[in-house]
Order: sequence, then structure tokens, then C-alpha cells
Amino acid sequence: MNEKEKQKKDEILRILEENARLSDNEIAKMVDMDEGGVKAIILELENSGIIRKYKALINHDKAGIETVQAVIDVKVSPERNTGYDSIAERISRFPEVKSVRLISGEYDLSVLIQGKTMHEVAYFVAEKIAPLEGVRNTVTHFLLKTYKENGEMYEEEEKGERLAVTL
Repeated sequence: MNEKEKQKKDEILRILEENARLSDNEIAKMVDMDEGGVKAIILELENSGIIRKYKALINHDKAGIETVQAVIDVKVSPERNTGYDSIAERISRFPEVKSVRLISGEYDLSVLIQGKTMHEVAYFVAEKIAPLEGVRNTVTHFLLKTYKENGEMYEEEEKGERLAVTL
């Protein structure tokens, strides 16, 4: 692949990351390509696993959907030959788990989970995560409010209205 093709792929990826609802035709106009070329690149990106999924970002509060999210910091004993990977994979398999990341610092893994109630989340940590072989310690942080997610502000900035001055 030459440098120009790589630049087009990178540009298409940036566009899709910002707005995956754009049509192939709209993207083609934005990157100065024909629609067939854009379709071929997107298909290649999907088939190679670079594009993993198209997903909507939902403001659960505005939708009236009750959810509780928590970040669990997990300290683990790395396993011989696999390090952190095998325990991270085991944790990833739980449907409550939204993301698992290896992090630097005092803890090793950062796990984002979602449940219906605080009790459900607490039970999940106590009964599913903490007892796993290799887990040495956990700290749970409940998310209280989301201001920004994936580059999108959740609350629209309120436009200040000036009051009329009367004398």
C-alpha cells in the first residue's frame, strides 16, 4: 500500500469514527474518491477487524433508562506465560463488563461494568470479580454523572438569556 492509499484509509476511518451514519457516497465526496473505492476500503477495514463495530452513543438518563456504571480497579497476580492477558480475558467474558484495560499505576486492570442497581454492581464485584484466581484486590468507583463520552458532550450548553434592563 502506498502512502496516498494509507492516507485515504486513515481519512475514512476518522470520518467514520466521527459519524458512522454517513453514506458511502457522502464519504466519497469528502475524500475525493469514487463511491466504489470507498465501499471497497470500508469492506477491507471491516474484514480485517480494524473496524470492530458500528454503535450508537446513547444518553441513558435522557432516555429514562436506569443504569449504574462502575469502574473497578483490579490488582492481579500475573500468570506465568500469559501475564495479565488470561485474567483480563476471563473478566471480559462477563456480560456486565463493558471494557477491560491494562493500566499503569497501583492497579493493573481498569474494568468498566454496567448493572441495573448499585446492589447488582456490588454483588457482581464481590461474587464474580473478587473471587477469581489471581485477583488480589479491587476498588470500586461508582460513576455518578457522565459529562462527555467518546468525544461527545452529554449536556448541551445552555444559552444564557440576558434580562432586559429597565430604568
